[in-house]
Amino acid sequence: MSPASRLTPRHRLSLTWRVIALSSLLVLGLVLAFSWVGHANLTRQFEESRNESASRQAGEIRLAVERSAEGVRQLASLVAATQGLGAALTRRTGEELLESLGPQWSTLQLESGVDEILLFDADGRLAAEWGTPQAENGRPVQQWARRVIETETPLTALRCSSDCRQYAAVPVLMAGSSSGVVILSRSLADLMRQAHQIAEGNVALLVTGDLQDSQIPPERQLPRWEGQLVSLTGQEQSLPVLQRAAQVTTLGEITTSPSRFRLSGRDMELSAVRMEDDGDRRSTGYVLFTNDITDQIQAIRQDTRTLTMVGLGGWVAAELLLLAILLSPMARLRRISGILPNLARGEFAQARAAVPPPDTRLADEIDILEGATLRLADQLETLEGEVRSRGEQLAQRVDELAHERDFIGSLLDTARVFIVTQDPDGRITLVNDYALSVMGVSETLLLKRLFDDVFGGQRQSLAGSDGKGQEERNLTTADGKQHTIAWYHASLPGNPGEPDGRISVGLDITERKTAEARLTWLAERDPLTGLYNRRFLKEALDGAITQGHSGALLLLDLDQFKDVNELSGHQAGDQLLRKVATVLGEELGHRGTLARLGGDEFALLLVGAGETLATRIAQQVNQILATVLLDVGDRRHRAGASIGIALFPVHGDNAIDLMACADMAMYKAKASSSQRWHLLSTLAAARGELQERVYWEERTHHALEEDGFELMVQPIVRLEDRDIRHYEVLLRMRDETGQLISPGAFIPAAERSGQILQIDRWVIRHALQALARINASNVSLAINLSGQSLHDDGLTQYLASEFCSSGVAPRHLILEVTETAAVTDFSTARGVLQSLRELGCRTALDDFGVGFSSFHYLGQLPVDYIKIDGSFIRNLAHDANSRVIVKAIADIANGFGKQAIAEFVDQEALLPILSDYGIAYGQGFHLGKPRRVADAFGYLSSSRGRIMSSRPTTRQLARKRWNAHFQS
Repeated sequence: MSPASRLTPRHRLSLTWRVIALSSLLVLGLVLAFSWVGHANLTRQFEESRNESASRQAGEIRLAVERSAEGVRQLASLVAATQGLGAALTRRTGEELLESLGPQWSTLQLESGVDEILLFDADGRLAAEWGTPQAENGRPVQQWARRVIETETPLTALRCSSDCRQYAAVPVLMAGSSSGVVILSRSLADLMRQAHQIAEGNVALLVTGDLQDSQIPPERQLPRWEGQLVSLTGQEQSLPVLQRAAQVTTLGEITTSPSRFRLSGRDMELSAVRMEDDGDRRSTGYVLFTNDITDQIQAIRQDTRTLTMVGLGGWVAAELLLLAILLSPMARLRRISGILPNLARGEFAQARAAVPPPDTRLADEIDILEGATLRLADQLETLEGEVRSRGEQLAQRVDELAHERDFIGSLLDTARVFIVTQDPDGRITLVNDYALSVMGVSETLLLKRLFDDVFGGQRQSLAGSDGKGQEERNLTTADGKQHTIAWYHASLPGNPGEPDGRISVGLDITERKTAEARLTWLAERDPLTGLYNRRFLKEALDGAITQGHSGALLLLDLDQFKDVNELSGHQAGDQLLRKVATVLGEELGHRGTLARLGGDEFALLLVGAGETLATRIAQQVNQILATVLLDVGDRRHRAGASIGIALFPVHGDNAIDLMACADMAMYKAKASSSQRWHLLSTLAAARGELQERVYWEERTHHALEEDGFELMVQPIVRLEDRDIRHYEVLLRMRDETGQLISPGAFIPAAERSGQILQIDRWVIRHALQALARINASNVSLAINLSGQSLHDDGLTQYLASEFCSSGVAPRHLILEVTETAAVTDFSTARGVLQSLRELGCRTALDDFGVGFSSFHYLGQLPVDYIKIDGSFIRNLAHDANSRVIVKAIADIANGFGKQAIAEFVDQEALLPILSDYGIAYGQGFHLGKPRRVADAFGYLSSSRGRIMSSRPTTRQLARKRWNAHFQS
């Protein structure tokens, strides 16, 4: 590379834009800081205002309570001063008592809001009463009466149960002594009206205490606060706020300071004022204030946005002004920066022509820089001439010396081998550069040292008696690395009459040795986890069985491992596999042979283990895997496995049979809901289950190849006019005699083996062929898609291809997915359903209502129909709960603009109920039983009447499958 090319300027950000960028960062930082400070101040002022308002409301409420208590006491004093009341109490004459207070009772009740009057004689016994007592029976009125009689001083109290009342007990004085007590009570209705006038929002009265015998409606009871709302204003607005507040805060917190939270997109504030406790602390009253502060919060945010926009406008103006100031000087600097590379390339004339003559009248720094550039061009041109002349002379001399040096040096240094010469005593006299570079030492440290001392180490000699030949020696370099060197020695003739020296040539064969060891390792190990592979496990298992040992084989299959790959990527899946392998190796590697069979399958061979030890280790594996966690972003994946246990030689006398039994046990463990491992009971049962599963897989394979399935349809009736335009497609398999087999026999095996995807495509293709034969513009077919098809990346393309080949319009096809499959992987289901609708198909959600958590997702799923699960429809006529659920589903479906379909309609009595609930369609045996497609639409199916070929023996199928499994 020439000097000129090295000095070629690279494209970089100009100084102008650097200044603009840095100043922009500074100004933007200040704008954001001021905006944040402004927002913080507005928020603080708002909070101080709200806290002050809450304190003011609390003070006014307490003052109102005190005034109300004083008013009740004054009313009680007026009643106690009624003429003749003292004498009547002394004589305990009922008629006199009624005559003394009877005329006043109506006035006190209507005008003063008095709820109850109690009269006690001087002994504290109840003499008479008017009005309605408070619901709670535990009022200590006799204690109040005795206390007032003893002290002859009035007493006031606040008592809350199903409502809150203020009580006043006043002595009845006659002749200077107490002849009885008047107790008067009044509710807090006036107080609540006054509180509503004070408050900015709604007001509620909460009573805490025992709720067992409460008559308050359940929706107004707040168990978390152990209270009930005895009165409130604006129930529709305030009740949800109070119910939400009871879940997120405590009474103590909102009594101390207002609590704020969001509800239904609105900002709400809740504060409480605690009233005086009962004397026995059975209950306490609280006045609750609920306020909608959304407008204030929005105003703060709007002010913050305005402040930010003003700051950003100022930033733009400042940067434009700065750019206008810097534009001209920076252009001159760019011109000079473009000239300097020309000087470096020796283009002095071009450089002088590009610089204008400096202005000496008003010279600035850039004018001085331009003058210095012209002078520098002249000096560099002179120096370049001198350097060129001397360089030519020096180059001629260097060439002469280089020819002599290179002739000898190339012999030693060009070869990628160790070259070492030794004197007759074996001391090193020369070492080539390659050897020095590999060893990482200087030549002075090696000269005159014995060859065996420097290159000793462990060696494998292949030399003859004359010292010639080949040998391998291990060499440790200065950086600690181990090398294997293959040495070739030969005699090196010396001066006449002197012993011969020796020349040694060494070849570094470290990589070859490493490759050989790696190949040996790969033959037995899994490259991802470092565990033994399937081949080694099979050999170990065959060896243990051949030697007559007994033991156990544990087959582990990680649960939901596919979700890890799909949600977090295959790198995360590989990382989880390595973590599982590491933990199992550390905990169980000493117990037996641990291997990875491929994918998410592991195996543990325990020689000498019995049933008890094998099950205990399986339980230990589950405990170990429960500690394995993998965090990827905001997701956390947990490891878990289903474990199948097979004993040898009980369950098999060869590796193939034993692995097949362990695999069957593993699937049993996956299907179990009680434990994560399964031990086969007997060999016959294990083989029978395996053969049954393989049989149905093979039958399904034959049916797919030979069109051994039969399509049936069941009508979906429009309830309004009993019109039939939709049919649900049902699948059956034909046996050797032509009889139809229910899908419950072969679908589970197809889901385990992955054949369900091929079945879904078979049904789609033949359903579209049926629609093409029908050639009716008003007939649609509904097809159930399996949950695995939601993860079929080629499903949409396959549908588009089939629509093109069949000529059927996509609107005639309705594709159904179950609610469980949609909610389990919601994002995938929503994407697939949306792509199907974009293709032109209609979509439906099947078996809806099994999980009510899906109501949250219903509005987000792009479906046209909601099929209500038949378990609710079947009991609709006599089960009130089912009616409530079905009506709720229908209302929600209609609210989202989706049509509801009722399944399992098996009687006429259900139809009026369904129509009344707004359900548009019905399906069931009462409306129409399933029929063959050809019978339903009046054409001959091309696949009808064909019989599947005879099945092979189940043992042949099992052996065939596991042989292929091991060969792979």
